[in-house]
Amino acid sequence: MKKKSIVNDRKPSAGSRIIASLQEAVDWVEGKDIDVRVTTVEVPTVDVRETRRNLGLSQAAFAAKFGFQPATLRNWEQGRTRPDGPARVLLAVIARHPEAVEDALKKAS
Repeated sequence: MKKKSIVNDRKPSAGSRIIASLQEAVDWVEGKDIDVRVTTVEVPTVDVRETRRNLGLSQAAFAAKFGFQPATLRNWEQGRTRPDGPARVLLAVIARHPEAVEDALKKAS
C-alpha cells in the first residue's frame, strides 16, 4: 500500500506575510536588488491667494473655515513660507472641491 503524500494547500498566515513584507522593505532600504513597486504621488502647488479669492473669502474667513492659522495663511500668500505636503494636499482639494472639505469638517465636529 502506498503512502499518501500530504500537500499543504493552506495560504501563508497574515503574520508570515507581514514579516516577509517587512523583510522586503528592509532589503530595499539597504539597497539590495529586489523587485518592488514604488509609487510616487506628485502633489500640485496651489496658489493659495487665488483659491481664497475664488471662494470670495477674506484671509480670516478662509483660515477659520478650513482650519488654518491666519498667520500661516498670510505667510503662504506673501511667499515667506510654503505649505508642506499635507497642507498642499488639503489646499488642492479645497481648490477643486471646497464643498467636500466643508462637508467633512462639519461631520467631524
